[in-house]
Amino acid sequence: MKYIYELIGTFFLVLTVGLTVLNPDSAGLLAPLAIGSVLAVMVFAGAHVSGGHYNPAISLSVYIRGKLSVKDLGAYWLVQIIGAIIAAWIVMYLKGTSQAFPIHFDVWKAFLAEFIFTFALCYVVLNTAYSKATKGNSYYGFAIGFTVLAGAYAVGPISGGAFNPAVALGITMLDMSFCANFWVFLFANLIGGICSALVFKAAHSEK
Repeated sequence: MKYIYELIGTFFLVLTVGLTVLNPDSAGLLAPLAIGSVLAVMVFAGAHVSGGHYNPAISLSVYIRGKLSVKDLGAYWLVQIIGAIIAAWIVMYLKGTSQAFPIHFDVWKAFLAEFIFTFALCYVVLNTAYSKATKGNSYYGFAIGFTVLAGAYAVGPISGGAFNPAVALGITMLDMSFCANFWVFLFANLIGGICSALVFKAAHSEK
């Protein structure tokens, strides 16, 4: 069941990204608000079952943290990818031909922006949802959603503001980003997740 929850959460996240960014009326100021909101509610809806990752970078950081098995890591990645692909297909069906132009960005500026805010996102997840010091809190979903919201506003124009390889896959399928630039998101996001987990482990002695 936890794999289904991960698929569902990733699906709704990528679906919301696609539908809001491709909609001229909601693109710009409103799109990050919708994306951050759907992530927060999906985290609250699924965290008690799967952890509410919906992001391969977060799953990797939680694995390094020691709270996810290697078997579950592989399965989470698989269902997150499937969820993103299904969402992209549905966006294509609902919206027809893509109205978006591929994102043009400076590769290394985009890499740095994606790394910084993926690090921030995973850092927030580990410290609000996977730390004994904050166990049982009722705000972790909002903290995670607002991190994505802040990142989208801050560096969206620089990188597109994915902070998530599954989202990057979705926007690439929707022609919102060039296929040749997918590696920027993939490596920046995964390295950000790794670094956040290493910082967490260095700062906390808890198991």
